[in-house]
Amino acid sequence: GAAGLALGGCSAVTGGGAAQANGANAVTGAFDWKKAKGTTLKILQTPHVYQQSFQPLLKEFTELTGIEVVADLVPEADYFTKLNTELAGGSGTHDVFMTGAYFIWQYGPPGWMEDLGPWLKNSAATSAEFDFEDIYAGLRQSTQWDFKTGSPIGTGGQWAMPWGFELNTIAYNKKVFDAKGIKPAESFDNLIQLATDLTDRSKGQYGIAFRGSKSWATIHPGFMTQYSREGCKDYELKDGKLNPLMNSAKAIAFTKKWADLAKNAGPTSWTTYEYPNCTGDLGDGKAMMVYDADSATYPKNLAGKSKEAGNLAWHSGPPGPDGNYNTNLWTWSLAMNAASKQKLAAWLFLQWACGKDAMSKAVKSGAFADPVRKSVFDGAFKQTLGNFPGYLEAFEKCIPSSKIQFTPQKKFFETTEDWSVALQDIYAGQDAKTRLDALVAATTTKVNA
Repeated sequence: GAAGLALGGCSAVTGGGAAQANGANAVTGAFDWKKAKGTTLKILQTPHVYQQSFQPLLKEFTELTGIEVVADLVPEADYFTKLNTELAGGSGTHDVFMTGAYFIWQYGPPGWMEDLGPWLKNSAATSAEFDFEDIYAGLRQSTQWDFKTGSPIGTGGQWAMPWGFELNTIAYNKKVFDAKGIKPAESFDNLIQLATDLTDRSKGQYGIAFRGSKSWATIHPGFMTQYSREGCKDYELKDGKLNPLMNSAKAIAFTKKWADLAKNAGPTSWTTYEYPNCTGDLGDGKAMMVYDADSATYPKNLAGKSKEAGNLAWHSGPPGPDGNYNTNLWTWSLAMNAASKQKLAAWLFLQWACGKDAMSKAVKSGAFADPVRKSVFDGAFKQTLGNFPGYLEAFEKCIPSSKIQFTPQKKFFETTEDWSVALQDIYAGQDAKTRLDALVAATTTKVNA
């Protein structure tokens, strides 16, 4: 998943080279995988199960296309800082890069990413078998934006190709639940009660883990999912300006409950928690539930990986009061550098990596969770699910309403980190309304600057 991705000096970046022309129209004639043979393609990635699942398949891409691939790996903590610097400099060093959808809101407006829409529409560049519609709609929309203040996702260009993704759901210790004769909660208030009842500090056991560190990544998994389900919104557009809504009556009530839940039924060092801490505690039998990426908890279920391997199950998490399952997601995606000198080769790679055949093969390795294509999910992926009780049911319940629940905006990382700090302050005892009013005042200035 997106571990608390360190963003280095990532805010306020502009400039870069001259505006790059989209390369799709230069490709004519019939589609042919060998159209760019003899090219060497450079890709920038961070070590991840998706990248590792694809590594052995790169030679098949070379056989298919005659394109050599050089993959450079950068650790996740430094990855976006390096990528940011390269894109801002307008150098086409890497033709293709791994990215998350939120980064589109920062890298897209300055013209650093190629719009893939014209490539998808060009039958000389895109195989008739690609079937873009087979990629879940929420993922296609989550990688589209028109860069206008207040516009939702799903507008404008297609800035990246979804590659692998995660829904935010609850993983729990089924062995303990079964022994106590309890079931996962079907409302947020019941979840709070259940987590509190399962907390026994004397045994070093607590009810629920979710992220709490000072990072945008604390807001985006469980918090944003349940916030959306409870009917809260982050922003609304009013008179051409973004109005933050983190201090609406519903949002104040929810945020206070979430902070209290962390205090009463969460890890004692919650304000340092990132997802590896959460899943580690689940695997060690300390946390009874984790509200985070479904696939972040998933390797913990494999035999021999953790103390509680084989004892875990999955649940959608509680629906909202109106029964909705709005779920925030993360999608690792592949994008094309607008400054690339090898655009056709780059597009062939994106098309192959996000295509049915390669993705089905990657999934069979067992580590590649949540493929972005419905056909691959229903085919190869379901066959790998073995002893994952509830995973499929949770997925199928949430997928129709899964997308990025945030309003796209260019100051996302800075303002969402500010939101995490406000959450920490409320956890530490500050009045929720006063603190969220202050957050909203500061955020209003930032997002409309």
